[in-house]
Amino acid sequence: MKIGAYQGNPEFGLVEKNVRQAVTELEGADADLVVMPELFNTGYQFVSKEEAFGLAEEMPYGDTCRSMMEIARSKKMHLVFGMAERDGARLFNSAAVVGPEGFIGRYRKSHLFYEEKYFFDPGDTGFMVFDIGIARLGVMICFDWWFPEAARSLALSGADIICHPANLVLYGCHKAMITRSLENGVFSITANRTGSEARGGKEPLVFTGESQIVDNRGSLLASMNRDGAGIVVVDIDVKRARDKSITTLNDRFKDRRPDLYGEITKSNLPA
Repeated sequence: MKIGAYQGNPEFGLVEKNVRQAVTELEGADADLVVMPELFNTGYQFVSKEEAFGLAEEMPYGDTCRSMMEIARSKKMHLVFGMAERDGARLFNSAAVVGPEGFIGRYRKSHLFYEEKYFFDPGDTGFMVFDIGIARLGVMICFDWWFPEAARSLALSGADIICHPANLVLYGCHKAMITRSLENGVFSITANRTGSEARGGKEPLVFTGESQIVDNRGSLLASMNRDGAGIVVVDIDVKRARDKSITTLNDRFKDRRPDLYGEITKSNLPA
């Protein structure tokens, strides 16, 4: 299976241009699966909820989803991409999963970062795994990486590959996703963006790039640079993610002790 990460630098609010650029890159890609950044079509730094709502689209009926479904159909590939999703009066930071047959599903970001809390509703989908036949895809978005429970939930639900659209401004994620892959025995694709945004007198946000693909043993298979654009693709044997052994006597999941982990799901905070 060939899996890839798309990295770009969208111009804020120029949805048609940003989508067209992505489609151009995808037309030249030879991959079964490509993961794209968070909010790849709009840019990130909204100045008001009204602005975010105006740039959001219904899923899968908006122009962005339609364009992505068309390129997925013509290239016979699967795509995971981040966008602002409008659902009635609600607004979500979402990721769509599409393939040659059309729309497969959505994930809505669970852990909102910084000013996202002003614009988006907390995700209500839970952590979802999508079976595309050749592989099982788990999806999480950007700041979800900070919470190991997210990747573990996806792995326990059968994910072979964690698809991770991102707009990273904090350092640490790239190393953390190596750990998430290692501890869960899954492949991961972190598709980040580049460039910076400074809108409405806000503090500039500088995005870290370095999109990466990690294997189920925590080895870095591919990494882009901080400022580059395009798509990186690697070949993998996805079945390796279904072998959770560590040694002949140890297994990532069979050796777990859920009876001892009760504190993880409690809502109370440490004193």
